[in-house]
Amino acid sequence: MLVVVSDTHAREESKLQGRTAEAVRAADLVVHAGDFYREPVLDAFESAARRLRAVYGNNDDAAIRDRLPEVRTVEYEDVRFAVTHRHRSGDTGLLMLGRGRDADAVICGHSHRPRFDDAGGLPILNPGSHAQPRGNRPAHAELEPASAGDDPESDPSAATALDGRLVTPAGEVFERFRIAP
Repeated sequence: MLVVVSDTHAREESKLQGRTAEAVRAADLVVHAGDFYREPVLDAFESAARRLRAVYGNNDDAAIRDRLPEVRTVEYEDVRFAVTHRHRSGDTGLLMLGRGRDADAVICGHSHRPRFDDAGGLPILNPGSHAQPRGNRPAHAELEPASAGDDPESDPSAATALDGRLVTPAGEVFERFRIAP
């Protein structure tokens, strides 16, 4: 399972609770889309996750910026993601970033608002914030390979699609989506 989190905004700890904490610990890969805030929070995520790939956000301190890139490409189950915290040009900039990195989807943070949007031809996933939702629903994203049985006409040799869901720390799934390369 791939778990995506963002916008922790903490000083000392990961602020992981409930289903979000369980998912991060169980994940094959955790992607954090920036704004840990202080370096001990990055350290806490590195301790909690088996494998962490992260970028820095606009509120991250210098120590985090020294350790993480602003943008990175991450692959999971043959799906390629362009990961950044935000883009000054909004969704248009995110789409251009994703296309420039030959990505199948873009992961971003910054707004604290969980959303999945594939209207622009390239899916954009923002997991929201599990720790500081700022008036939005607290959330993270979970993605797993779609089972071959989901599509009887699927070609088993084709690239794997990922079934995703936006989930609250209480375990409520409030949106489902699919990313197909």
